[in-house]
Amino acid sequence: MMTNKSTDAGTNQAMTPIILAGGIVLALAFGVRAMFGGVVEPLSNELFGGRIDIFSFSIAIQNLVWGLAQPGFGIIADKFGDRRALWLGFMCYVLGMLVCALSSTPLAQHLGAGVLVGMGISGTAFGTILAVVGRAAPEEKRSYYLGITSAIGSSGQVVLPLLTSWLIEWFDWRITLVIVTFTLVPMALCIPFLRVKVNLPIGSAEPVSMTHTIRNAFGHTSYTLLNIGFFVCGFHLAFITAHLPNYVQNFCISSASPAELRALGLQALALAGFANIFGTLLASRLGTWFPKPYVLAAIYALRAFVIIIFISLPLTPTSVMIFALVMGGLWLSTVPLTSALVLTMFGPRAMGTLFGFVFLSHQLGGFAGVWLGGVFFDRYASYDQVWYLAILLGVFSAVAHLLVLERPAPSRGLAYGG
Repeated sequence: MMTNKSTDAGTNQAMTPIILAGGIVLALAFGVRAMFGGVVEPLSNELFGGRIDIFSFSIAIQNLVWGLAQPGFGIIADKFGDRRALWLGFMCYVLGMLVCALSSTPLAQHLGAGVLVGMGISGTAFGTILAVVGRAAPEEKRSYYLGITSAIGSSGQVVLPLLTSWLIEWFDWRITLVIVTFTLVPMALCIPFLRVKVNLPIGSAEPVSMTHTIRNAFGHTSYTLLNIGFFVCGFHLAFITAHLPNYVQNFCISSASPAELRALGLQALALAGFANIFGTLLASRLGTWFPKPYVLAAIYALRAFVIIIFISLPLTPTSVMIFALVMGGLWLSTVPLTSALVLTMFGPRAMGTLFGFVFLSHQLGGFAGVWLGGVFFDRYASYDQVWYLAILLGVFSAVAHLLVLERPAPSRGLAYGG
């Protein structure tokens, strides 16, 4: 017993700086990203005559580039070290925010808020951070440590939208973006702590080529289903993050001013981020008690149910905050479970690369959610069609995860694996 307690204490001590540093980087990466919903309307009014579809497309590009770049950052982390990938992501993030703040044309916004910020998030968010934590954590506690790191990361989605809602009342959107950009600076202090060495078993085979690893992974049915299911997570999160403030401003039944309603939407996103802290911890714990695919299926089914209730009732400030609280509990609780399943299937050696492809699927969903939200609102002055699609996708993802097998993938013949 004493030996086990000493081992646990040593493990916790070794993991603490990695978890704290990783959680802070995640909090900043996701917090800054979550504030864009607060500047869509003032930016679009000044630059694009009130058309929100143009900047919505920039945010859609951001989600797409985040996903497309994620496997690349994973390969950099796996081959050359996690910190190199993180530093590259940090520099892209800062540069992209500044370009967004200082630019006035659609192309420049697509480059800044879209391409560069997308690359920045890719290099500093889940794909890279959770790969570090997953490699450092002992196998029996991976889900637990991944959940704690993700929960800490959720705090940024509480603080940054609230900060933005306050700043946008006192300053214009350009100054707000510059101030928010400076909140990324603490990342530079945390990155040096995110270093871990993977010790391969004695006598293990030489690493196979990355091409072979990727081909085998996509030949494994359960991994493919994870990719398909995670598309839906991205659709839900990106659509709600980018469009909830505008949805509340235009359709909420209240005597409040448009600016106050937009601030309410940002506060709702902050509440969702707060609830996500506890939802992520709970989901990680449930993943140690029940099969992770079943927990994921329940999360997606509950999302669909919550959206049905939300759009079926009158939209009031109270219903907005209740929706944010409940949906927040289901927000990013999928991430530690999904990343733990990738580790179970393939181990830590190529975690950055393989989780990168799963997150690519997530961001393809995010691109679709943000872009369709802008298109349907500008064309029909309504988000109803996108909400209905979100419900159908939630049910689809729940079914897909019921078919995922929580076990190591076969080391040979994965093209025929189940």
